[in-house]
Amino acid sequence: MARRRTKKRTHLPHPNTSKNPKQSSTGVSQPLNASASPIPKTMVIRIGASEVGPSVSTLVHDVRAMMEPHTASRLRERKSNKLRDYVTMAGPLGVTQLLLFSRSETGHTNLRIARCPRGPTIHFRINEYSLCKDLRSVIRNPKSPGKEFTTPPLLVMNNLKTPVPKNPDGTPGRTLPQDELLMSMFRSLFPEITVNTPVNQYRRVMVLNRQENEDGKYIIDVRHYAITTKAVGLSKAIRRLNTAEKRIQRGSPDAASLRKKGGVPNLGKLEDISEYMLDPAAAAGYTSESDVEEGGEVEILNPAIKKAGTKRKLNRGPEKRSIHLTELGPRMTLEMMKIEEGLADGKVLWHAYEKKTKEEIRELEKRHAQRQVEKEKRRKEQMENVRRKKEAKAAKKKNKKEGEESESSSDEDMDDYEDYGDYDPEDDDEDVEMEDD
Repeated sequence: MARRRTKKRTHLPHPNTSKNPKQSSTGVSQPLNASASPIPKTMVIRIGASEVGPSVSTLVHDVRAMMEPHTASRLRERKSNKLRDYVTMAGPLGVTQLLLFSRSETGHTNLRIARCPRGPTIHFRINEYSLCKDLRSVIRNPKSPGKEFTTPPLLVMNNLKTPVPKNPDGTPGRTLPQDELLMSMFRSLFPEITVNTPVNQYRRVMVLNRQENEDGKYIIDVRHYAITTKAVGLSKAIRRLNTAEKRIQRGSPDAASLRKKGGVPNLGKLEDISEYMLDPAAAAGYTSESDVEEGGEVEILNPAIKKAGTKRKLNRGPEKRSIHLTELGPRMTLEMMKIEEGLADGKVLWHAYEKKTKEEIRELEKRHAQRQVEKEKRRKEQMENVRRKKEAKAAKKKNKKEGEESESSSDEDMDDYEDYGDYDPEDDDEDVEMEDD
C-alpha cells in the first residue's frame, strides 16, 4: 500500500509535537480528539451575515486577524446559519470560544463571548470601534503586517478588578464574582504563558484597559499593537551592519538581496571602514536629536551562534533593546451588559442595569424551573409523537407491501386459469359416456 502524502506547505506541524501523532516531544501520550487540545481555539462569527452591514463585516475580519493563528480566519457564514450549527461543529473542530457579532433592532452593535459547549456567555455592547484601515490612514508610520500573526498575542489586562474595601482584620477583600469571570474569559482566549516560552516569540500585544468611572460600569478599551525592538546605544551604521550579519546567518542570501534595504551597505566608494563608521551621512542619513528612542529598555539574552567552520557555539551575551509599540487595530470600546449561565441562553447571573432583590431572584428561579419542567414535558411529547408517526409509517408501508404481494399472487392464479383455454365441465361428462360405450 502506498504511503499517504503529508502536505508540508499548508499543514505545518506544531513545534511541540513529534512525528508520532500519539506522542508529544515530552513523551506524554496526547489525546486523539481535537476538542481535548490545550491550545484555545476561537471562531469569530457574524450572526445574520448580511444583516450586520459592511462596517461590522470588516470589523469581524479585523478581529479574526487579531485572534490569529488559532482561529477560523476563512470562515464563511450564511444568512441561514443558526447558532446551533456553529455549536454543533465546535466540538469536532476543538473550538473553545465563540465571538458572536450581531446588530440589534435599535442599531447597536453587540459582541457575545461564549465558552463552548455549556457557557457562560458575556454580553458586550460596542459603543465605538475603529477599523484597521482607518488607523493606517491616520498613523504616521503604519506597520505592514508580516510574521507577527504566526504567533498569538500577549494579553495585558489593566484595572479590570473593582476596588473592594479591606476586611476588618486587614486582609484584602474578596474579588467580585463578575470580575473573576470576566478575567478568566479573556485569559482563556489565548494560550498560557510558560517559563520556557522565548521572549522573542511575542510579536503582538492585546491591551484591555477598564475606564475609571464612579457608577461602576464595565467599559473596556481594546487595543492591538505590534512589538518591535531596536538596539540601544548603537549608531545607525552599526545597526545596519548588525542587520546584514543576521540576514547572512539566517540563509546566506545572494548578492542581489543583500543590496536591498537592510543588507550590506555599499562601501565601494570609501577608502576605509572608518569613513563609514564616523560619517553620519554615509549610514543612510543622519540621526537628528528629534529622532529619540522612546519606550522601555529591556535586556534580551541572545541565542548562541555557531562559529563558522567549527562545531563550537559562541555566546553573545545579553543585549539592551528598546521596545516600540505600533498600533495595528482594530480599536473597540466594550461595555459589559450582562452575564448568562449557559451558551447564549439560560439564567442571568449579573446585569449592569437591572438589580433584583432576593425575593425576585427566588421567584425567577422558580419560574425558570417551571419552564424547564414544561420544556422537558414538551420534549417527551414530541419524541412520543415522532415515535408514533414512525410506527404508523412503518405499518402503512408493511400493509402496502403485503397488498402488493396479494395482488401479484391473485394475478398469477388468473394466469394459470387462462392456460386451460375454453374449458367446459360438460366436456368431462361426454368423455365419461364414451368410455361407458
